[in-house]
Amino acid sequence: MLGDEWVSGAARGPHYWGIRHLSPAGAYHLLSLLNEVKPTAVLIEGPSDAGHLASQLVARGVVPPVAMLAYTEQLPVRTLLYPFADYSPEYQALLWAKQNGSHAAFIDLPTDVSLALNELRRMPITSVGESEEDADAVPAETVGFGAIQQQLYARIAELSGEPDYEAYWERCYEHLLQPAAYQQAIVHFSTELRDLTEEAELRMAPQEVAYNEIREAYMRRRIHDTIESGHQADQIVVISGAHHTPALNLQLPLMTDAEMKRLPRVPTRMTLMPYSYYKLSSHSGYGAGNIAPAYYELLWQSMKRDELNKLPALYLSAVAQQLREQGTWRSTASVIEGVRLADALASMHGGTMPTWRDLRDAATVLFGHGDFGVVAEALARIDIGTAIGSLPEGVSQTPVQDDLNRQLKRLKLEKYKSLVSADLELDLRENRRVKSEDAAYLDLNRSVFLHRLLTLGIRFARKSPVRQNDATWAEHWVLQWSPEAEIETVESTLKGETIELAAAYVIHEELLACADIASAAKLIRKSCDCGLPQVMGQATHALQQLAVDAGNFEQIAMTVHELSVLLQYGSIRRIDTESLVPLLQQLFLRGTLLLLEASGCNDDAAAGMVSAIHAMSTAAQEHYQEVDEQLWNAKLKELAERDDRNAKLSGYAFSILLERHEAGEEECAQEVSRRLSPGIPADIGAGWFEGLALRNRYGLLSRPYLWRELDAYIGSLDEEPFKRSLVFLRRAFGSFEPREKAAIAELLGDLWGAGADKVGEALQRPLNEEEKVQLKELNDFDFGDL
Repeated sequence: MLGDEWVSGAARGPHYWGIRHLSPAGAYHLLSLLNEVKPTAVLIEGPSDAGHLASQLVARGVVPPVAMLAYTEQLPVRTLLYPFADYSPEYQALLWAKQNGSHAAFIDLPTDVSLALNELRRMPITSVGESEEDADAVPAETVGFGAIQQQLYARIAELSGEPDYEAYWERCYEHLLQPAAYQQAIVHFSTELRDLTEEAELRMAPQEVAYNEIREAYMRRRIHDTIESGHQADQIVVISGAHHTPALNLQLPLMTDAEMKRLPRVPTRMTLMPYSYYKLSSHSGYGAGNIAPAYYELLWQSMKRDELNKLPALYLSAVAQQLREQGTWRSTASVIEGVRLADALASMHGGTMPTWRDLRDAATVLFGHGDFGVVAEALARIDIGTAIGSLPEGVSQTPVQDDLNRQLKRLKLEKYKSLVSADLELDLRENRRVKSEDAAYLDLNRSVFLHRLLTLGIRFARKSPVRQNDATWAEHWVLQWSPEAEIETVESTLKGETIELAAAYVIHEELLACADIASAAKLIRKSCDCGLPQVMGQATHALQQLAVDAGNFEQIAMTVHELSVLLQYGSIRRIDTESLVPLLQQLFLRGTLLLLEASGCNDDAAAGMVSAIHAMSTAAQEHYQEVDEQLWNAKLKELAERDDRNAKLSGYAFSILLERHEAGEEECAQEVSRRLSPGIPADIGAGWFEGLALRNRYGLLSRPYLWRELDAYIGSLDEEPFKRSLVFLRRAFGSFEPREKAAIAELLGDLWGAGADKVGEALQRPLNEEEKVQLKELNDFDFGDL
């Protein structure tokens, strides 16, 4: 253990202040120490290469929560995050140093070393340099230091009678208002906890122990160097996590110059980024000792005003207000009773005031009447909140971050940089009611920008289907900002210095790996969406080369579809698409000639073929002037007549001919009679009908003769063929909407002479015992490969 100088900061050594990250009480009492000592140097646990960011963290216009982000300069990108809230002790120390003209510095390992050591910590023990004999002494299964701490925390909560460790910490430390009592409690707690974990660490997490020893030796060196630079030891305040504070005594060995040179390193960069309370909360996977950041903000503000006793009333009033805004009225009397109940719960645990858990329990009882679901959303908003930090222009950011913010401002999308999702409807057509070109094409430019973010994998924008599938001028986006999106933006710096250049780099890399025409066509489409005509030209050239050897019907059809869409709305996006017409013609002709051969497939492959045939048919209609529609229809007719092709595809081809009036009633009746006859195997006949039913269902419902043939066919089947046909028929009718099924019931009712009403009533009647037995037999029937 350390001597009294750790607590009192006597003249013979620096003042050490152990904290829990994101602790309002830690920040509150730290400010008291700083005001009392008035240090010339404030040394903070944090990456020592972030000195240039220290002043910018507390620059004018910075609104916490914010974070420092370190990332590797090479792919795959590895990152380290250092988040700060307004009540972070480290952040308040930086503010104090700036306001009082003191030197402030981070003293932990630089990020290039930390990221390199992080990789080594994940490796087996022997890979870090130990001998095989040493490795044998270490258990094969090691656990992280965090797991060891969690076990101890759970035991502490259990012994203290608290529901969890967070409640224990808040009641014992966050509510202490006397600086001396707080610091003595932290000293005792951290020292005892370190002693308890030392043996377990060496046995179960040796790499974590080594990592912490390296960090602590480095920090001791930085403290020593600060003294050597001219600062008096008793005029230095050292702020670190309480776990590390006992090991920062300068009587322990310092890291030598030779040891510093031997530290592994990887090239890294650093930047600042806005953060959010949601990300700080444990609900997002990063707790950092702060499961309710908005609540702790309220605690911090109450402590600064010396009104900590008002916190319960403020908290429960805020919950009641949230419930009222949601339409659930709760009275002021309920708030008063809630405060009393919370005080009673605190007294039962020996506390002086309620903890966050006590307040939540009181809210559940008084506002939710015991039902947590009633108050869950309101509590989430008050506990976690939707706060997101912000950084002003000029604060250190990567070029891509700067470009992103400029684009958001230029395109009037700044208001969407929020944790709350919002819908954005875009009309890509020119707005002729405005004067400037930028305003006329605002939505188009927004679309280009959002597509670029989508290409970069920046999860700020998500595209949703529009109601009108054919409305190529309309787009629907859902926008929601998050710290993850900020990290993804930073990672894009390695691909280009602007959003445009980075998106072009990504598509170019995808183009280099492109091996088929369908992928190349999608890249042409993506380039068009991103407003990158040069990359679009490269993708078109790649498609032309790949098209020479193309022989897969499905790939050809999907490529035709992509080119068709591009030709339809290329003018809306102000992209020249004339060079794509010869490609469309070439591929459409090749797909037409391959149709019959490709249709000789099994039922598993038929699903993809149906989509491909639909794509080709749509292109034939949309571009009848450019492609040979007559040849396509002739091949469809040949497929519909063939008995040696997949029955489902023949039925589907015939449905297209019916839809386009290429087959009349007499021809339809003949084909239905031929396909649905006792001489045709049940699976082939029912499969043909399944294909027929995939399109234009209202057209089928308007043809009574078709249902007469189907009824006669079903009636002619023996028991086993009937059961086999049910597989295809059930699949055919499974996708019909309820009103379509009702219309079929009416048709069959009239056909059977029973009347539509009676048939509908019979279908709605519960199954009798005999029908239940028959259904069970059907469920047990062996359908073989079907």
